[in-house]
Amino acid sequence: MSLWPWLGLAGLGAFHGINPAMGWLFAVALTALAVVGLGRVVDERAVGIASGVILIGWAAYHALYGSRHRVRVGMRTGMAGLALWSFLMAGAHGAGLMLVPILIPLAQGGSHVGHVPATGSLWLTLAAVGVHTLAMLATTGAIAVVVYEWLGLAFLRRGWINLDLVWTAALVATGAILLVAWG
Repeated sequence: MSLWPWLGLAGLGAFHGINPAMGWLFAVALTALAVVGLGRVVDERAVGIASGVILIGWAAYHALYGSRHRVRVGMRTGMAGLALWSFLMAGAHGAGLMLVPILIPLAQGGSHVGHVPATGSLWLTLAAVGVHTLAMLATTGAIAVVVYEWLGLAFLRRGWINLDLVWTAALVATGAILLVAWG
């Protein structure tokens, strides 16, 4: 099994850690489980092409209308509401689908193409989510320490980068990679 998919998971986790609001861990976990699980019953090519088309379509929608929606949910919710809202928002940002080009090769590693052993699916999913989460938390923690110790909180008011354009470009790039690789 190649090291590149794991480095990709860590890189996306670090990107997520720069702006934790652009994606949510619930979507990463559910997408990882879905991709690895679907790899046992659905052709990876179909999953890759569908994910690429959805990502590019979502990037176009996000570029045109993404930040114009008003918030419709209050600040008080239970754990089920938090999980549902987090999954919906991550789906809206495309965070989970960004992992598809990384998870498909991981799901294929050590098995025949198109056949992932059922016993490895859960462990592979947990490992993928764990690598992504650790990279995200390390990046977020490093940024927090740098801002708190050296830059000061006033920096956030005047110096923080709006990552919407970067996120839209990342969605298009990932969708294009999927379409080229599986098309």
